[in-house]
Amino acid sequence: MKEYKLNVDPRILELLGPSLYTNIYYVLAELIANAYDADAKNVYIINNKDDIWVEDDGHGMSYSKGEINNFLNVARVSRETKEESFTRSKNRKKMGRKGVGKLAALSVSEKLDVMTVSNGEKSGFILSRRPDEGNKLRPIPENKIVFKYIKNYGTAIVMRFPQYRLHKTLGAVKRNLLKIFPLVNSDFRIHIIRDNQSEIIEDFDRHIMSDLSTLITLGDDFSSLADLVPNFYPDKQQKLIETRETKTIPLTMKDINGVNHEYPLKIKGWIGTYKTTRGRKAEMTDFPDNFISLFANKKMGEFNILPFVGQNKLNEVYVVGQLHADLFELTELPDIALSNRQGYKSDDPRYEAVRDYVRKELLADILKKREIFTDLGKAKKKKKKADAQRQDEKRLKQAMNKFRNKASESAAIKIANMAPGAATDAIQEAIKCSINENSPDLGLKTLVDSQKKKILISQTYPDKVLADTIYQSSLL
Repeated sequence: MKEYKLNVDPRILELLGPSLYTNIYYVLAELIANAYDADAKNVYIINNKDDIWVEDDGHGMSYSKGEINNFLNVARVSRETKEESFTRSKNRKKMGRKGVGKLAALSVSEKLDVMTVSNGEKSGFILSRRPDEGNKLRPIPENKIVFKYIKNYGTAIVMRFPQYRLHKTLGAVKRNLLKIFPLVNSDFRIHIIRDNQSEIIEDFDRHIMSDLSTLITLGDDFSSLADLVPNFYPDKQQKLIETRETKTIPLTMKDINGVNHEYPLKIKGWIGTYKTTRGRKAEMTDFPDNFISLFANKKMGEFNILPFVGQNKLNEVYVVGQLHADLFELTELPDIALSNRQGYKSDDPRYEAVRDYVRKELLADILKKREIFTDLGKAKKKKKKADAQRQDEKRLKQAMNKFRNKASESAAIKIANMAPGAATDAIQEAIKCSINENSPDLGLKTLVDSQKKKILISQTYPDKVLADTIYQSSLL
């Protein structure tokens, strides 16, 4: 009979379980990262009424080969050498490092079902914040080890009665996950499933680019994003959209053995500004749309450094960006992540260098482009207003000519119909009458009325709803 023993002080589970992560999407990020490191091509997030499944079609874990024992060895460093920095397929760099991500789901549920299959060999156990005596974990009978989408290889983590919930719409869940894993592709897809609904994340969120007005890309991997930004001002596009080479900053650091080395800190990614922020909070998600995120080895390390690099300027609310610095996760360097895995150590030279670059150069440059876009917009509005004024003047001139002709013709007819020797005041009255009859041709009343402000004055409270409605309508 298989025996599962957790190699960690159970008090750590009590301390870390409920507080290690404060957002369910960070938990999902860790479980998705585990699937990525297992060379999975698909991750299935299944949101049921009483549980949340995260199932992947990776290698799975073999009990007989000791892979499950390694899994249960919490806080075991998973990559100490360059060779260990890659997954079993050698095609991916590992995202995980310390092995505490497996505890992430305990922040959501007190007990988890962990089920895995490797070459048809099934294993399963219940991971709990409070293991049995001797750190023993209760096994799951093999006939109860079932999967939703996988067969011979893969792993499923089932969070029973989760304390956190996913967003009520799958679209919002998708946007949240894209902010955590923006580099998904056909080789690594995330499926979100709820009842009969499903969403597949298999490409970068290109919708973000369509909402931008300015963009700076860093590195060849991201230069193609420039083609996705709308071309609002074709003759000025080169001032609004810019593709740059990877930013490289030389650093001298001590490795995990205390030996100094020169390292190139390479920063890739993109930063841009939205055309407008109007309507962006129509559907709130767990992550705001205004952020600068930091990634390493494709895994998000810190969601938003903007509060630390910005100067609290009004136009910073338009900024959004995702930057990648793989040196943060270089195996031979000390771990830079905070204990809650939701940020980086602020005194690490790598982190300081990235923040200084963003603060002093990258953020300043994108805000300058935003100012250019704003000035172009003002100039466009000014030109539009001037063009409209010229059109009004042209129409008024045409109306005046029409008025003169019709009024003089009408007056001449009226005077001709008068008896010879008509009194002067009668002639004047005929001319006035002709002018009044033809004055609508000038269109002045409509123009004047359009410029008037209308005010609703009421001293009765029941009219407040009507007044508020009228006020809101005037803002549209």
